[in-house]
Amino acid sequence: MKPILKSLAGVTGGLLLSLGALADTTEDAKAEALFEAVFNENLDRSPVFQTYLGMKTNYDQWDDLSPEHEREGYAQTRDHLTRLQAIDKSKLSADVALSYRLLEDDLKQDIEFEQWRLHNYPVNQMFGTHSMVPSFLINQHRVDTVEDAQAYIGRINGVPKLMIQLTANLEERAKAGIIAPKFVFPYVISDSENLLKGAPFTKGEDSPLMADLRKKVNALDTDDKTKAKLIKDGEKALKKNLKAGYTHLISYLKKLEKKADTRDGAWKLPKGGEFYNAALRKTTTTELTAEEIHNIGLKEVARIHGEMKAIMKQVKFEGSLQDFFVFMREDDQFYYPNTEAGKQRYLDEATAMIDNMKGRLDELFITKPKADLIVKAVEPFREKSAGKAFYQRPAPNGSRPGIYYANLYDMKSMPTYQMEALAYHEGIPGHHMQLAIATELTGVPKFRKFGHYTAYSEGWGLYTEYLPKEMGLYEDPYSDFGRLAMELWRAARLVVDTGLHYKKWTREQAIDYLVTNTPNPEADCVKAIERYIVMPSQATAYKIGMIKILELREKAKAEMGDRFDIRQYHDLVLTSGPVPLTVLEERVNQWIAGASK
Repeated sequence: MKPILKSLAGVTGGLLLSLGALADTTEDAKAEALFEAVFNENLDRSPVFQTYLGMKTNYDQWDDLSPEHEREGYAQTRDHLTRLQAIDKSKLSADVALSYRLLEDDLKQDIEFEQWRLHNYPVNQMFGTHSMVPSFLINQHRVDTVEDAQAYIGRINGVPKLMIQLTANLEERAKAGIIAPKFVFPYVISDSENLLKGAPFTKGEDSPLMADLRKKVNALDTDDKTKAKLIKDGEKALKKNLKAGYTHLISYLKKLEKKADTRDGAWKLPKGGEFYNAALRKTTTTELTAEEIHNIGLKEVARIHGEMKAIMKQVKFEGSLQDFFVFMREDDQFYYPNTEAGKQRYLDEATAMIDNMKGRLDELFITKPKADLIVKAVEPFREKSAGKAFYQRPAPNGSRPGIYYANLYDMKSMPTYQMEALAYHEGIPGHHMQLAIATELTGVPKFRKFGHYTAYSEGWGLYTEYLPKEMGLYEDPYSDFGRLAMELWRAARLVVDTGLHYKKWTREQAIDYLVTNTPNPEADCVKAIERYIVMPSQATAYKIGMIKILELREKAKAEMGDRFDIRQYHDLVLTSGPVPLTVLEERVNQWIAGASK
């Protein structure tokens, strides 16, 4: 070839490469624009989620719970999938291709689950619109201006419509043969009635919402006349509309209660077996069957029992493992008094444990969250029925820190020997590290930052109960027993969840299994089984997720040898946002392969 032609060929080749890269960049841009559009279109449908994100749009509104709105949502999901699949994924860069895959899988799963849209209990003792309303207004609805206070009152005035929609949803399920078990109703009726106690409904101290509104209004930088009017308007809204909405709900629930029965498992629902299998796949992000999960649980329970017996020897306890369980349940040394002082001591010590861990994060992590974390007791209005402990992620705009909630309603359910593991799980290095880092990620689509895969998130939480053991923490053998007790609890969940929903165990059988095989008090076991009954499959996520995260870490260690850095491994797990376990495994395998080159 002559020099001039060679030169032209080089230019042409370079031009073609550039055009190819441009085409790929354009396809990336199209995909990223769609990711943003999908997130925003979903966000537009939820004033409640907008507030969770720290936004003040539609600040006086609730989500629309009507069947029409739900149908529109599924239609929008199908439209999103059509628009996504119009993009040529073969031209996407690796990072964008991962986002494409995750969104496509999520959309397909949402569409698949439309057939199971009624297979849930919108009102139960763990969560539901009835408890969301007060907890949301108290914890999420910030009042920084007079307009914010007016929006708060606007939301109170919107409660009757919300409760009418909620009872219509419950009635639709009832007609399909889907009614929560009988034990649920006393809890939810009591929680709803508690909101209507106190001023302005009855004499005495302010009701929870009146106290919250008064406190927020009085903190405003405005004149006393304006504050007085806002408080008066709030009282009127509560007395008229909140009361009307909850009275309607309570009346309906009392009628529905008469139709409820004592069958507890998902097997009782229409096509219940098929539904439970689908729920397991969604929750665990694996193809594990109910039988396989049940057997993993039995094996893990046996292993942890063995480790507990070693601790019994260490503390020189004489007797059987069950005797040791009774000792741990009943000995007063492991419980703070059920007083304000006892509760405050628990909160102070849990905070100190988290603060100590904050100072050691560099040993394990490269990326750390900017958002702060605080420890709070669950509010009195919901502490009787709320879970033992839970975490709330920080607002993206920094207006709200991460919160670790400890339920101190009954201090006998919060043994001090479990305090350390619980603080690590809900706080640092557990959910706060995971969810705050995800919230603060840059260059990742919002649907990934705020996405959720239960096995990933709860697997990480349980893994981070174990991680401090490797750092030399849990120095007190009883605290180490507490760590094992919490891991045992999650292993037993695999047994009882599949027992209830697959093997048709009764509520009593499942409670008895936990009482026999764990050190938790019977009240704990009852509340736990009742939780698993209303949330089929959810309880399987913790242990399945932990097993996979630990298994992948050990594989990387074995194959990478001296090149393995635990801080890099944790960065790999945390800095892409939530992913299914299958995707996490692929990413770890790619990391191992890349390190070996």
